[in-house]
Amino acid sequence: MTLRARIHCSLSFMLCAASALGAPKPISVKVVVIAMFEQGADTGDAPGELQYWVERDHLDKIYPLPAGYHAVRMNDQGEMAVLTGQGTAHAASTIMAVGLDARFDFSHAYWLVAGIAGGCPDRVSLGSAFWARWIVDADLGYEIDAREIPSDWSTGYLPLRKARPFEQPVDSQPGQAYALNPELAQWAFKLTRAIPLEDSNQLKEIRSEFEGAAAQRSPFVGMGDEISSSTYWHGKLMDAWAAEWMRYFTSGKGVFSTTAMEDTGTLQSLVFLANAGRMDLKRVMVLRAVSNYDRQPRGLTAPESLARQRIGKYAAYLPSLEAAYRVGHAVVNELLAHWPQYEAAIPSAAEQLSEKP
Repeated sequence: MTLRARIHCSLSFMLCAASALGAPKPISVKVVVIAMFEQGADTGDAPGELQYWVERDHLDKIYPLPAGYHAVRMNDQGEMAVLTGQGTAHAASTIMAVGLDARFDFSHAYWLVAGIAGGCPDRVSLGSAFWARWIVDADLGYEIDAREIPSDWSTGYLPLRKARPFEQPVDSQPGQAYALNPELAQWAFKLTRAIPLEDSNQLKEIRSEFEGAAAQRSPFVGMGDEISSSTYWHGKLMDAWAAEWMRYFTSGKGVFSTTAMEDTGTLQSLVFLANAGRMDLKRVMVLRAVSNYDRQPRGLTAPESLARQRIGKYAAYLPSLEAAYRVGHAVVNELLAHWPQYEAAIPSAAEQLSEKP
């Protein structure tokens, strides 16, 4: 049975059950925006990843979610925002709670992770926004103390079931690497690549302290892949490890660009929800905007640089929140504005259909 058939059967069963019990018809959700943290209230104070979405998209309908981290919010256009909480455990449990909630129908919904991230100055600049094709987990592995790393090893962090760093052949564990729909990611990038992002003299000054091929660029929209880890790591040696970790688990297809915490937890739950016929995994996008670099600037050690890293005090904190919303909202707005087209087919297929005479 195809995924669409499983979704249809699952939904039909739920509708029949609801009808028999006199329950209301599930709410059809068109787009789910996934944010990971909020500093205080959902509105009216210093923003986290959720606040701009709530305030600007008028997500005024609140649905309590006792089995998840935070209530979900919606507007009357079919847009939902979910706040998962930080870390993979919060993200996985909250997304599963939302996805199994019988009040909502996600059979045609698009899911957009929109948050901030660290970034590699070789690939990104502060305040940039990057669409991912690969999300690779960095929590599944072996680790030995840095003081005991053999002199011929590049790192003390090893893939599971391997005796040396990056030993071949690759033995990817379930949940180690997630390949997103590349056509959907490419469509989102094409739609948003010309969006201007905020720059400032302050950002220029901060960028000037960093080495890296992209470090001096003004903020831009790009495509690049993410290392996901609940451990907040930092420094040039860890950055080199992350780039190789990405190449290793994607057979060279992924290019390390950003680092964040929650997305493997989110994706694992979405995989299970797709298996249960609750959603379509091909309709998932991940967008991360760069609030800070993942390694130290010129003249600082890794510990000195790490001491500067605090949520709300990142070098490009507010610009990255703005970038995540501005770029992500362009995709959400396009989906909602032409919903009959995108409900029927994911954008690449829809574009092909629209081009026919």
